[in-house]
Amino acid sequence: MSTTLAPGSRTARTIFAPIAPNYDRWSAWLSMGQDPRWRAEMVAHLDAPPAARVLDVAAGTGMITRLLEKHAFEVISLDLSSEMLGVARSRGATAVLATAEQLPLKSAAFDALTFGYLLRYVADPLDTMRELTRVLRPGGTIGMVEFGRPRGIWRPLWWLYTRLVLPGAAVVAGRGWWKVGRFLGPSIDGFVDRYPDADLIRLWEAAGLVDVRLARPSLGGGLLMWGRRP
Repeated sequence: MSTTLAPGSRTARTIFAPIAPNYDRWSAWLSMGQDPRWRAEMVAHLDAPPAARVLDVAAGTGMITRLLEKHAFEVISLDLSSEMLGVARSRGATAVLATAEQLPLKSAAFDALTFGYLLRYVADPLDTMRELTRVLRPGGTIGMVEFGRPRGIWRPLWWLYTRLVLPGAAVVAGRGWWKVGRFLGPSIDGFVDRYPDADLIRLWEAAGLVDVRLARPSLGGGLLMWGRRP
C-alpha cells in the first residue's frame, strides 16, 4: 500500500500492529465485554438485503466481518494494517489492504458498508464519509461502531477507568497493549469533544446519507450509527 498515511492513520497502524494476534480476546476483556455486544447490535440493525454484498472497512482482525458472514452476506474486509488483516485472512476473510480515505473500489459497488473505530484516526472525517458513501449503491446502508463517553455521574468513573485502570490492565495483556491503553482515553475524548451527537449526524448527512440514526449503549460508553444512501 503506497498511499501516504495521515498522522492519525499512521498512529493506528503503528500501535495496533503488535496486538493483532490477541486483539479479539483482549479487546473484549478490556471493554468489559461491551465491544462484541456493540458490534453485534450494529450488524443486527444494518438493514441490508438478503445475500448483500458488504464492505467491512477498518475490519481489523475481522470481528465484524464474521458477524456479517453469519447473515450469509458476501463480505470484503478492508484495513490499512497488514498485521491485523492477516489475522482476518487466516480466518477466511476476503481481504484488501487499503485506507478508508482512498478506497480502491468502484462506485456504487456494495449494498452495505460497515466500519468500526475509524473516524478518530482520519485527517478529514467528512471526506472519509463521502468516500465510504461513494461505494454504496443507491438505497445502500452504512453502520458504525465507535466508543462514546458516558454522561452525568458515570463520566468521572469512565475517566478513571480509561486513564488509570485501562492502561494498568493492558499491561497484563502483553506486548503493545500498554500503548493502546494509554492512547484510547484521550483519543476518545478528543473525538467526542469535536463531534457531539448533533454535529456527527450533520456530518453524515453532509456526506450524502439520509435516515441517520444514533444510539449510545452501555450508559453512553458505546456509539452506534446507521444511515442510508438515497
